[in-house]
Amino acid sequence: MKKDHNSFGQTLKYNTDNGGNGVLKLRLYVHQHQYVPHLSDGIGAVVLVHDNRQLPYIEMRAQQLAPGQHHKLGYEKKTSYFLPSPYTVCSNTLTTGMQAMFNEYHGTDYGYLEIACFLTCSQSYVYQKCGCGNPFSWNTRFIVLPHSDQTIHIPLCNVSDPCYGQAESEMMNTESIWTTYCSPCQQDCTYIAFNTRSTSLLASPVSLLKNIKQFVESSQVLLPHNWSTSWISEIQSSYVSLEVAYETTRSEIYYQQATISAVDVISNVGGHTGLWIGISFLSLMEIAEMIYRLSRVQWLKFWQILRKKPTMTETNEF
Repeated sequence: MKKDHNSFGQTLKYNTDNGGNGVLKLRLYVHQHQYVPHLSDGIGAVVLVHDNRQLPYIEMRAQQLAPGQHHKLGYEKKTSYFLPSPYTVCSNTLTTGMQAMFNEYHGTDYGYLEIACFLTCSQSYVYQKCGCGNPFSWNTRFIVLPHSDQTIHIPLCNVSDPCYGQAESEMMNTESIWTTYCSPCQQDCTYIAFNTRSTSLLASPVSLLKNIKQFVESSQVLLPHNWSTSWISEIQSSYVSLEVAYETTRSEIYYQQATISAVDVISNVGGHTGLWIGISFLSLMEIAEMIYRLSRVQWLKFWQILRKKPTMTETNEF
């Protein structure tokens, strides 16, 4: 398990490849009195189950965990493999912009991700348009401009600056700009999804209250001013318990397979072409034979009429 930081604050990452029974149990304390007003609509934690080669986009895919509850998250894995062009418009190739962004995630081996491709290409256009990047895409501070292999470390725009929003809107609504900056961004040829099911119970049982109280008081976080009288309600408003486990050892794998190969296409085209050419030749011969037979019949009829026609002879009577 290691720590990381993003817009949600401190992040804990747990890797099941390092061993263990595949079950993760966490007890978290979110210090609800430390939340900055107007910057967050809720209090709690978020959790995301993802593959080790997938960049975790918590803002889009994470599940929210409310304080005062014990959450159990069961998951099962589903993998889909799609065929590349010409069968499917998809990609597994990292762009130079994505590689520049992934280089800042040390110790990782992230693969192609469609949303990451969109973020890097849009950040490139915002930088060229505004001279700074979208501040909400703070993890995309290293970009590569189109038709270039040079990595640029860009500054972020001020949140109050309207330029970055206008630039992104312009790119999304202008096909030529989109084609120039984001044409390599296609859907993933390999897509791994974890289907999760969440259940919860009331948490912070009486038997754990004193232990949680000792933990909070021994931490270096400033306590609420009324902690001595309201510590039980504070714990219920900040304590989150989580258990993550797989629901089944089976994994669903879907493969997209071509129903006809390139060799089969060539064979079918050749076979059909030969068939239709043969049919056409036979049809022409049949038409010629029919014309010959009709002409012959008409000629014979005409000849018979000529032979049966009486001849005029002159006789002299003496």
